[in-house]
Amino acid sequence: MKEESPAPTPVILGIDDLRPLPWTTRIARSSGEGIELLQEHRDSFIDELWLDHDLGGDDSILPVVTLMKEAAFNGRPFRIGTVFVHSANPIGAETVVRSLTRWDYQVRRATV
Repeated sequence: MKEESPAPTPVILGIDDLRPLPWTTRIARSSGEGIELLQEHRDSFIDELWLDHDLGGDDSILPVVTLMKEAAFNGRPFRIGTVFVHSANPIGAETVVRSLTRWDYQVRRATV
């Protein structure tokens, strides 16, 4: 009888300055780390991407959103199953949802 290989571990990335997000496989704590994390996974499928808008001090998720929008504009969007936006900042969260939805990313608001 032929053994089936186990299903691959889902790639679940998070970018959040404070929350632990224990279900993620990798987490970044700043927009700079988030950009590096996405670039590391540039050529692979990301099952879920969890984004917080406010990342401490003057940092926000917007540089990451810009990277994702530019990739889509250039015809090579990141391959992401679902982007979850979890933020206590409703205006910032809505900005992220609108920006990424416009570029055909599947985006949902979430609570953590």
